[in-house]
Amino acid sequence: MTVSEKVFDTIVVGGGLVGSAIAWGLAREGEKVALLDEGDIALRASRGNFGLVWVQSKGKNMPEYARWSRRSADLWSGFAEELKEATGVSPDYHKPGGLHLLLSEEEREEAKALNKRMSNYYGELSPDTVLMDRKQVEEILPGIGPEVVGASWSPHDGHASPLNLLRALHMANAARGTHYVAEANARKITRDGSGNAVETDKGTFRAAKVILAAGHGNKPLGAQVGLNLPLIPEKGQILVTERTKPFIPMPLHVMRQTEEGTVLLGDSHEDTGYSTESVTSVFTDIARYAVRCLPKLAKLRIVRTWGAVRVLTPDGSPIYDQSETHPGVFSVNCHSGVTLAGAHALALAPQLAAGKLDPEFDAFSSRRFDNGTVHIAAH
Repeated sequence: MTVSEKVFDTIVVGGGLVGSAIAWGLAREGEKVALLDEGDIALRASRGNFGLVWVQSKGKNMPEYARWSRRSADLWSGFAEELKEATGVSPDYHKPGGLHLLLSEEEREEAKALNKRMSNYYGELSPDTVLMDRKQVEEILPGIGPEVVGASWSPHDGHASPLNLLRALHMANAARGTHYVAEANARKITRDGSGNAVETDKGTFRAAKVILAAGHGNKPLGAQVGLNLPLIPEKGQILVTERTKPFIPMPLHVMRQTEEGTVLLGDSHEDTGYSTESVTSVFTDIARYAVRCLPKLAKLRIVRTWGAVRVLTPDGSPIYDQSETHPGVFSVNCHSGVTLAGAHALALAPQLAAGKLDPEFDAFSSRRFDNGTVHIAAH
């Protein structure tokens, strides 16, 4: 393809879960799409993802995010089926509900108050979370630790394989004719007549619309088009056990059993910049907490570990914005690349194809941070 031929309806910058889901959704709408991927030098949060499709507790400080998460979970079954039909690769999506184990009476009271608040304010698209006592939890998850007093459970929670999801999305994009370009690190975005131009290591690409979905790379790119994106790196580490017979029937907030039989353990939140270095002390804390929840885990060997960097905003909720200085340039920023994949592909992409975000997305604009009063949310 010559430089003069690199003209598309939409350019998506970022080949991870967020960018790939949006690119596929755009191609599904009939758009001619270029998907520009930085390559393996990127932080690749998509490949370090835990794999939860999680609704309960999402948006506890933003009703719009709660409804958006629930909407995505509702879309996920059809989304997964369509990807499997198109590619033969299943994202391994299951929706048995999800448990957040409670290890003290204080945690139970906090969960009770949160559930009440979300039910009161979030309407029909609430997580429908219910509190279970210890006996009810034991019926679902035998062998829980003595400290477990109960759990919160949402029927809308589930889990998927991030790696299979990413593979399926890339294959589905290829089937739809999306032009994928590897090692095409976006350097500069400029106005180009009535459209926009993206300068990369692989040449210049032109389109009426540009979608920034490059994770932490969005921050410097956004600054070029008048978007102030206060993105924050947060490291999370994961432990993987050896394969064993199925014994965890649904995902928990800190663990899930995969199709292959391994158990993923996680939930660290570390302020270490952009480092992905593995830290033994953090692994120890993760393992100890997991064993408190489910003692039988102590008998399994850890076979693999890794760290990855989340893409967070100051309040933990997504940012969806359109540039005022560069019409047609949008920015998509979130740490819920798996949970929101269904909504990004099937609900957001049609709006991006039309060139305008619905008013419901005004709440997600980065303008909410302009007064400087929003604090970093706990996760």
